[in-house]
Amino acid sequence: MSAYAPGRPIALGDLAAKKAAGEPIVMVTAYDYPGAQVAEAADVDMVLVGDSAAMTVLGYDSTVPVTVDEMIMLTKAVRRGLTRPLLVADLPFGSYEASDADAIATAQRFVKETGCDLVKIERGGTSVDRARALVAAGIPVVGHVGLTPQTATSLGGYRAQGRTAEAALAVIDSALALQDAGCALLVVEAVPSEVTAALMPLLEIPVIGIGAGSATDGQVLVFHDLLGIYDGGAAKFVKRYAELRSAMIDGVAAYADEVRSGAYPAPEHGYAMPADEAARLRELLAGR
Repeated sequence: MSAYAPGRPIALGDLAAKKAAGEPIVMVTAYDYPGAQVAEAADVDMVLVGDSAAMTVLGYDSTVPVTVDEMIMLTKAVRRGLTRPLLVADLPFGSYEASDADAIATAQRFVKETGCDLVKIERGGTSVDRARALVAAGIPVVGHVGLTPQTATSLGGYRAQGRTAEAALAVIDSALALQDAGCALLVVEAVPSEVTAALMPLLEIPVIGIGAGSATDGQVLVFHDLLGIYDGGAAKFVKRYAELRSAMIDGVAAYADEVRSGAYPAPEHGYAMPADEAARLRELLAGR
């Protein structure tokens, strides 16, 4: 039996209930209205408008360049496509790190303008202070430890974190600090399964994994990765559940072929005037 009633919007308390019941939490990213509708129809629990949109949707070479205004536009579109799943919005790089005031102002914009339920920030360190300030301001926060793409350069690139005992302890300490700061949820990305297994008994809040093994309370994958839409390189932890890009290319190529051959549009794809109106139009044109 599900930890909460089907059909109604999911609340934060439902995630704690799922954790307590051992019922996995399903999270996926989405970046637009159609993607949100797909996530809704697939009955996921949470939708993240991740700053991964910078690469998968907007064509940047990393997550760093994406702006607050761009993320707000995408989050608003996703909000319009959702009724049941919780909506999480990524705060982009440079929009919250400098001060508590910056973090609160940015998060308030997201909540007011997009209707998101939670905001997500990356790293431990000073982000712990930002998380504490956001929670004190009444804004639910998702923390993010392990591989944090916004600061991937300082981590040595897009690679697994916590592979030594000391590095693993740093990931665990960051996770515990974010929980102590009041985070409602934690994302753990690209860490060895042993690290996750050591971390889970220490945390009371729900934990969502991405490339962190099966011990977490739930999983998240990028929409365009799991559906095979994005042409960029996929991480080791990505499993393809469909290959939509090839189907999309085939469809567009078939359309192009038919336009060039004259097969499209056929008569059934057009509109017709009543015969008497067509005759009258010819008369009017002839009289000019």
